[in-house]
Amino acid sequence: MTTPSPGRQGGGPAVPARPSIPALAAPALVVLAAEPLYLLVDTAVVGNLGTVSLGGLAVGGGLLAYVAALLNFLAYGTTARAARRAGAGDRAGAVGEGVQATWLALALGGLLAVVFQVVAGPLTRLLAGGAGPVADAAEEWLRVASPGLPLLLVALAGNGWLRGVQELRRPMGYVLAGSLVSLVLCPLLVHVAGLGLVGSAVANVVGQAVSAALFVRALARELARTRVPWRPRPAALRAQLVLGRDLLLRAAVLQLSFAAAAAVVARSGTAQLGAHQIALQLWLFLALVLDAYAIAAQTLVGTALGAGRPDDARATAARVVRWGLGTGLLVAVLLVALRPVLPGLFTDDPAVLAQAGLVWWFLALMQPLAGVVFALDGVLMGAGDVAWLRTVTLAAALLGFVPLSLLSGWLDWGLAGVWSGLTLFIVLRLVAVGVRVRGSAWLGESVSA
Repeated sequence: MTTPSPGRQGGGPAVPARPSIPALAAPALVVLAAEPLYLLVDTAVVGNLGTVSLGGLAVGGGLLAYVAALLNFLAYGTTARAARRAGAGDRAGAVGEGVQATWLALALGGLLAVVFQVVAGPLTRLLAGGAGPVADAAEEWLRVASPGLPLLLVALAGNGWLRGVQELRRPMGYVLAGSLVSLVLCPLLVHVAGLGLVGSAVANVVGQAVSAALFVRALARELARTRVPWRPRPAALRAQLVLGRDLLLRAAVLQLSFAAAAAVVARSGTAQLGAHQIALQLWLFLALVLDAYAIAAQTLVGTALGAGRPDDARATAARVVRWGLGTGLLVAVLLVALRPVLPGLFTDDPAVLAQAGLVWWFLALMQPLAGVVFALDGVLMGAGDVAWLRTVTLAAALLGFVPLSLLSGWLDWGLAGVWSGLTLFIVLRLVAVGVRVRGSAWLGESVSA
């Protein structure tokens, strides 16, 4: 259990005020949604340049989005560690976690930026299916945009430590400021200045620079107040890397599982693939909504355990499950009610609509289960129990989602088989994390270094 810093006065850890779950989840949702919404605008702006530029953005932008998804432990892991420090009354220690996460972000981001500069050509040709205009466009975009990776990762680290000290409105403002700059610059640089696809990449980097600068400024002000040193601490960096390893492996398995499912659907036919894309994008968007509760749970559970209040951590788990379940039920009802209308907003192809009608039931009925799973994921992340989450996710993917998806391709079950695999994946995780949270092992995790 984390202990207060020696210099702190008083008989025990200070008990910070406990904001409501919606008060934490709402700004977290804005941060989660900002990047996907900006990418939609970016796609629309670049789409007017033609299919080659749009394909280049899809390949290059997809690569950076994949890297950001894999390295989101800089946010999620830092939240858990910082919250435990803050809950113990050690604000300086929580800020120190932000310092170490920022150094890690700069190191990883700088390394990846160099790698992308070296392999941009071969990598984009591989993903674009060989040399050609799309691969050339993707390589050009990636070479200009990849230097922004350290900035992007610094923002993730900043989100992490600020969430840990229960300050979610400031990161929301910082992310929105960067997104707004990119939104304004993108059409100006692409069309008015005539930079074309390169203008999109420049707008991305400038927006990331604005957000990163705001996060670094916030960190510098905290360091001046708490007198935490800027220097990197190898022991803390190692501890964050161990936690990051588990979260990164978990994210990688998720990405590979969805890729395998998409490959199976692609062999079923064009209509099935179109319906799968519509349903999957909706599923991923709704996952962002439900994941906002997970972020709230991380903050509150980490704070409670850091303060030595396991009963509060359990109470938070119960509350966040109710919120996740209630929101999931509401979303399910809306999806069923909008089933005759919503798919038609994405396509007018009768064959795709017919397949979408089939998969829609899986999409809707899965939401309450997903709401509970994501909430409990946040509880266990807040407790630092990420090794368990890693194992559970790997087992559910490799024993449920992937085998059933592959079997559905072999037996020609189509979309029903693949989405049954995704449903089984959620159910297996629900059982595992539910059993874990009902026990007490997760309450004893500690923050070291």
